[in-house]
Amino acid sequence: MIKRVLSTELANELIKELSDIHGLLVFHQSGGCCDGSSPMCFPRSEFKVGSRDIYLGSIYNQPFFISQDQFEYWKHTQLIIDVVDGRGGMFSLEGPTGKRFLTRSRVYEDKEVKELDQNPPQFAVELENIVGLKTTLN
Repeated sequence: MIKRVLSTELANELIKELSDIHGLLVFHQSGGCCDGSSPMCFPRSEFKVGSRDIYLGSIYNQPFFISQDQFEYWKHTQLIIDVVDGRGGMFSLEGPTGKRFLTRSRVYEDKEVKELDQNPPQFAVELENIVGLKTTLN
């Protein structure tokens, strides 16, 4: 199965650091408003994903979502979550660390697109197995 989202070792280290402090996390790929197109990290207990947000998968055992509209722009690419030095999104948990999450991407090959088309992603509201996940419908 082809993954729609991956994380680098540096990202995994920061995710572990943040989850040790904040507990369960959730990621959401921003659409551009306040923080550009940065992936945003929140405590899972304090953030509601949109019921129609798309679940891309998990990075370091933390769920990763993107809005339905943004997914249409990014669906031909695999998102690779990395970390670089610098201030992150002002609402994202990594802000005080001096590091920030960054989305890199890779365009899928034709055969990968065919496989992904056969396995469409789920909407957040369809998920029942993610502990503590809140959507706009609950």
